[in-house]
Amino acid sequence: MANIKSAIKRNRQNEQRRLRNRVYRGRARTFVRKARLVIEDGKVEEARTATLQAIKALDKAADKGILHKNNAARRKGRLMRHLAEIEKTA
Repeated sequence: MANIKSAIKRNRQNEQRRLRNRVYRGRARTFVRKARLVIEDGKVEEARTATLQAIKALDKAADKGILHKNNAARRKGRLMRHLAEIEKTA
């Protein structure tokens, strides 16, 4: 437990930031998971919208500095590659 006033404030700020970051990271994970499931089902239109939602969530997390921009880019690339595969077969 911090005794110094500035350390107490720093702990409070870190906790608020942690919770905020958790929301953005969780939102990105959820949308990516949903997109993957829809892509596996082979529903092209739903997969396209779910993938776009996932990309938006990943971009937001990267913009806020929660995910590294290259990490977000890699995840988006993989999603788009899977989407392109099912669009090709459909």
